[in-house]
Amino acid sequence: MDSTNIGFIGAGNMANSLIRGLLAKGIPADSIQAMDIDQSKLQQLEQECGIRPASSAEIAANADVIVLAVKPQFMLDACQTLAGNLADRSPLLISIAAGITTSHLQSWLARPCAVVRCMPNTPALVGKGASGLFASPKVSDSQKLLAEDIMSAVGFIAWVNKETDIDIVTAVSGSGPAYFFLFMEAMQDAAMEMGLSEQLARDLTYHTAAGAAELALQSEDDSAELRRKVTSPGGTTEQAIKQFEAGGLRELVAKALQSAHKRSIELANISDK
Repeated sequence: MDSTNIGFIGAGNMANSLIRGLLAKGIPADSIQAMDIDQSKLQQLEQECGIRPASSAEIAANADVIVLAVKPQFMLDACQTLAGNLADRSPLLISIAAGITTSHLQSWLARPCAVVRCMPNTPALVGKGASGLFASPKVSDSQKLLAEDIMSAVGFIAWVNKETDIDIVTAVSGSGPAYFFLFMEAMQDAAMEMGLSEQLARDLTYHTAAGAAELALQSEDDSAELRRKVTSPGGTTEQAIKQFEAGGLRELVAKALQSAHKRSIELANISDK
């Protein structure tokens, strides 16, 4: 991928983390270009990373891969600007915009394109992201490998076979960090109410969450078995788990994910109008 030219349309937080992840993997800075209406973001990238600011026309003319990293409400304008500058070129397009389907992109670009639709999440900002990817029919095997190389620069990736599955990915991992943050917030509040200082409650909660996730990733046991192993009969953990179960935690989680999934579909339908 060292000789691949990569252009970013949009230089916000997710684009910034992807660019820094690519540089950390050894991709040369002079093979990456970025544009954004916010010049301060481009100046920061140039000063800190050596990334060349560029226009949409320059990116359309030079990039082998174009990462569409603008907010969903600005994607139509970004695509129409690109369409006017691509001429006969057919670079790989990677979109990280929620609710924007491959059909939207091809319609707005007024041509059949090789599009990979991606749903990353905010832990990508620290290299611990989880991203679901879907490839349109025109994406070649080599382009899929390119998309994998780019998105894996900020964490775990997985392909889905159906584009509609991206809406489920959105509900699980795209929105998922907020679910864990809410649970961590509730744990901190309860610990403070019982007498721990704010700092200690925070430290214990954060490190427990990080440790539990790392243990799950490294273990051959699934999460249910890991829970059983730490839940001694008649012990403190069992008492807490009983309260979660009695309060309908499983049903609430299912309802929350179903609601997020439904909203993801609604956002895609809004973009059709």
